[in-house]
Amino acid sequence: MSSAEGDGADADATDDWRAGLDDVDARLIDDYQSGFPVAERPFGVVADDLGIDEGEALDRVKRLRDRGVFRRFGAVLNPPVIGSSTLAAVSAPEDRFEEVAEVINGYRQVNHNYRRDHEWNQWFVVTAASRETRDRILAEIEERTGCSVLNLPMLTDYYIDLEFPVWNDDAFARESLDSTDAAATRISESATGDLSALDRALLVEIQDGFPLSATPYRDVADAVGADVENVLAAIERLLADGCIKRIGCVVNHIVTGFRNNCMVVWDVPDDRLDELGERVGELPYVTLCYHRPRRPDQDWPYNLFTMVHGREAEAVDAKIDELADDYLPFDHERLYSTATLKQTGAQYEELVGE
Repeated sequence: MSSAEGDGADADATDDWRAGLDDVDARLIDDYQSGFPVAERPFGVVADDLGIDEGEALDRVKRLRDRGVFRRFGAVLNPPVIGSSTLAAVSAPEDRFEEVAEVINGYRQVNHNYRRDHEWNQWFVVTAASRETRDRILAEIEERTGCSVLNLPMLTDYYIDLEFPVWNDDAFARESLDSTDAAATRISESATGDLSALDRALLVEIQDGFPLSATPYRDVADAVGADVENVLAAIERLLADGCIKRIGCVVNHIVTGFRNNCMVVWDVPDDRLDELGERVGELPYVTLCYHRPRRPDQDWPYNLFTMVHGREAEAVDAKIDELADDYLPFDHERLYSTATLKQTGAQYEELVGE
C-alpha cells in the first residue's frame, strides 16, 4: 500500500538530488529552514556565518531553488492564526470521484486536496477570512456534490512543524534527533489575527515567498509602498504573534527523498488528550500532532491526528507501530495519501480581505 505523494518527476529527482552539492549547500539546506535573519541584507548575515560572500550565498539559494531542493524562500504563514481554517473530507463515489474533486478544487480557498485510502477518500483544507465564509464554502460543496462533508477544524495544536534535516540517509523524519518541544496551543475557530493595513498588505505580498535578491525586505517594502524599517518591524511582530511560523528556505521533502507519509487518526480518551498529545508531539518522528473534534453523528470517533514522514513506506509503518505499541494503545486508522489532487499555498487575499 503506497503512501507516496508527488509525481514521477519528483520521485526521479530523489535519486541524485545531492549530486554536485557541497558542505555549504548542506548547511543552507538543514540550518536555514528557519531563523533566516530579519535584516535589510539578510544574505550578508548568512554569508558571514557560512564563511562565504553575500553574492555566493544568494546564488546558492537560487541554485537550490532552481534544482527543486527548495520550494521557495520566505515566510511560512499560519492560516489558523490569521483567519479560519479547517480540514474537511468527503466520501466521493468512485464513478463521480473526478467530478467531486473538480468542484472542491474550484474554490480558491481550498489549498490542499488529497486522495486517501479510506471510506472518506478526499481530504481537503479550506482557509478563509472568517468562520462564516469557511462554513459557507463547506455548505456549498455539500450542496453541489451531494456528498456529506466531514468538518474537522483544529482545536489544539500540540506540534506542527515540517522543518527537519534532510541532508542525511534517515529512513524517517528526524531519525537522528532525540526529541522536540511540544505544547498544547488552543485554536479558536472564531479568532482572527489583529492585523494592521500594513500587515494585511505584507501577508498578501509574501504569500508565495520573498524576492531572491540581496535586499528582499526592501523589495517587499517597495512593493507595498512602505518604509523598509516599518516592514522589518511588522515582520518581527507577525513572527512574535504566530502569524508567521518561520522564515527561511522551504525544503521540498519529496525531492529530498521523504516521499512517504501517513496521517493516523486515534480514538484517545478525552481526559488524557492533552497529556498524550504533548507526549506524542515530543517524539521527533511525529511531524504533526493535533486535536480535532469527533463527529459521532458521521461515524467519526477520532480526536487525535498525527503525521509521520519517511523515505520508505516500511519505515513510516514501523514508527506508527511503535506509536500504537508504546504510546497510543487505542483504536486508530492509517489514512495513506495515494494522490495529490490539489496543492497550493493558502490564498491570503481571501484570508485578509474581509
